[in-house]
Amino acid sequence: MHCPFCHATDTKVIDSRLVAEGNQVRRRRECLTCNERFTTFEGAELLMPRVIKQNGDREPFNEDKLRKGILKALEKRPVSMDKVEEALTHINHALRASGEREVSSDLVGEKVMQELRKLDEVAYVRFASVYRSFKDLNEFREAIDNIDQASKDKI
Repeated sequence: MHCPFCHATDTKVIDSRLVAEGNQVRRRRECLTCNERFTTFEGAELLMPRVIKQNGDREPFNEDKLRKGILKALEKRPVSMDKVEEALTHINHALRASGEREVSSDLVGEKVMQELRKLDEVAYVRFASVYRSFKDLNEFREAIDNIDQASKDKI
């Protein structure tokens, strides 16, 4: 690892810790030349499947696009960024675990709705209304009734 301060190649690891639910290693390093300390993060580079859009186009999975969609649904809702990141981790893990090289955008959307439903029911209905292109109030009522029924089933 090159030192970001003097660009020397000799650095030593002072401390290592698991972070991000054990998916990354945080390392404190010290340059043996200039004695400056810095932090690096190490993670496995796992390939995400390509996404097949509804029009048939294929594009690389874009986590930023996914995050923006989730954050838009959660706008002005009382959900912490930690919970959002946790939901993103669950979605990414599920897509990687599928073992597929390509997944449909429908599958990604369904995974997002599952996670939003756990996080915030209002955000779930917001996302579902756009994702499923609700055309009238009855479709909103059906989505809300489904949430109500699921809540009653848990009791």
